[in-house]
Amino acid sequence: MDEQMARVVDADTEERARIALQASPVHAIRALEVTREDDRLVVTGRVSTFYYKQLAQEAILSVVKSLPVVNRVEVDDRP
Repeated sequence: MDEQMARVVDADTEERARIALQASPVHAIRALEVTREDDRLVVTGRVSTFYYKQLAQEAILSVVKSLPVVNRVEVDDRP
């Protein structure tokens, strides 16, 4: 695969990950960010529970098989 085609595939992968989060029935994970860093996708942002952090990762993994996902979402469990 040439470099230009690889960028198109990568952009599509990143977009699918974003769409998966935005389509979630869990409102708390819809605003998380997905970016590409080297050969992986990185999800960042804040959620109120560890469970939401896990849901975000699973939502992305369900649609992205070609790249590893790094979950840098922070859990802000302050009352």
